[in-house]
Amino acid sequence: MLKSARLLLALLALCAHQGFADPAATPVMVGFYDFPPSIYTDADGRPQGPMVEVVRKVFQRAGYPLETRALPSARIYAGLQDGSVQVWPGPAKEQLGEHVLSGRSRLAEVVLNLYYRPDTPRPNLPDDLKGRSLVMLSGYNYFPGISRYLDDPGLRIVQHRTRTHRSALEMLLRHRGDYLLDYAIAVDSAAEELDVPTPQHVELLRLPVYFLVSRHQPGAERLLRDLDNAYEALRAEGEDLRAIP
Repeated sequence: MLKSARLLLALLALCAHQGFADPAATPVMVGFYDFPPSIYTDADGRPQGPMVEVVRKVFQRAGYPLETRALPSARIYAGLQDGSVQVWPGPAKEQLGEHVLSGRSRLAEVVLNLYYRPDTPRPNLPDDLKGRSLVMLSGYNYFPGISRYLDDPGLRIVQHRTRTHRSALEMLLRHRGDYLLDYAIAVDSAAEELDVPTPQHVELLRLPVYFLVSRHQPGAERLLRDLDNAYEALRAEGEDLRAIP
């Protein structure tokens, strides 16, 4: 009996020495890309904003240490596909389908619009896109219904890509594109920065935002379950979880 107890203690000591710790002891890497004013990068290159604060609250409640990184959207998508990015709070993406688990708690909703200038009639879609130029953000991928129009050779849409929501709005206003494809919250923020009215628009999609957890990591299902449970517990307690101002 004594010999068995000593053997058990030796095995436990060996496991501890080899680093078999609680999975929550290692920080979970969460990627964010700029989506002002909900998410922005500060002067030190760190993600900030209401969405980041909501994620921090949820991780703290769930008991997981957190590492946040500001990354380009393409890096986040690639990271979710190989596990180097473990979590992303965002809308579902077709190319991520087999690589992520999607949460049940809706963190926010984003609206995708097609914007046009006052000198342009309200477009009838998709016919009025034929032969026109469209301003979009670099690195953004859109849902199949939107991509089908963008890639349709019969429509001959000319795509102009730019890096920021502000520059995209400026391109539209300066007649460097006929229409702007962008998200409502980002365009509203850019219009406020530029001190101009938000252009008229046609609403295209409403997209719910969830925790998306990479399947390419140990304990992915447990992590997602813990995050959803923590979010729902905070909401039940009346915690401020507004991710979009």
